[in-house]
Amino acid sequence: MTQTPQMPSTEPELAGVRNFRDLGGLPTADGRRVRPGVLFRSGHLAHATEADAVFLGSLGLHTVFDFRNAADIELDGADVALAGVRNVNIPLNDPAAGAEFWQMIRARDLAQVRAVLAEGRAAGRMMQTYREIITTRTAEQSRVLHALADASVPALMHCAAGKDRAGLTVAVTLLALGVDAEAIEADYLESNALHRRYRVQRAEGLDATTSDEITQLLSPLFEARAEYLAAAFAAIEETWGTTERYLTEGLSLAPEARERLRGHLLTD
Repeated sequence: MTQTPQMPSTEPELAGVRNFRDLGGLPTADGRRVRPGVLFRSGHLAHATEADAVFLGSLGLHTVFDFRNAADIELDGADVALAGVRNVNIPLNDPAAGAEFWQMIRARDLAQVRAVLAEGRAAGRMMQTYREIITTRTAEQSRVLHALADASVPALMHCAAGKDRAGLTVAVTLLALGVDAEAIEADYLESNALHRRYRVQRAEGLDATTSDEITQLLSPLFEARAEYLAAAFAAIEETWGTTERYLTEGLSLAPEARERLRGHLLTD
């Protein structure tokens, strides 16, 4: 009899919240580490069970950053209320956003889905969205970093699946903390773990072959890929030249604010 793999003992298995993890322990270039218990990431909290809510309430959270848009919240619901926790909604681009896009998917027109997503176009859509979040959502990213620098911690960041919008905002935060790109990528790719990843449902009412092809065409939208994060980092370099200029000029994160951020989130 095959046993179900056990979750790491340091990572609780939440029944209604996917992709939860503590960023604590990630190393910085100067030999420090992200402090455990101050920065968390996950998928949305709308389906959190009572036990999940008790656990989340035990984290001592100051702020939950929700990067979902109005359509996400209408679909999944608002986050569960956590006593004493501030919920801040900062909508960011969704790679799969758009009523027209999902109308097309629900129409199950294989030829149309192929035209939009086949031959690398789905992955291209993802990379373009990552680049756009970096280059056009500087005010939103700045708001998050300044809130953390002003002691809005412990904090939890989430979007719908906790992979793209939350993943990229976590990556930006880690860049500001001095975590190197390899460690940021390794954390980002953790969203692909079987117990974390978003489950793509097979289309109903279609023959198995067509349904499987549509699922396959959609799969790049529900994966964390190194090339997506690389596109975001490339946008930083192309637009600002260096990470330092991105932080100081793009995100208006002055050196003293960055030091406050590091003071709240790092440990020796």
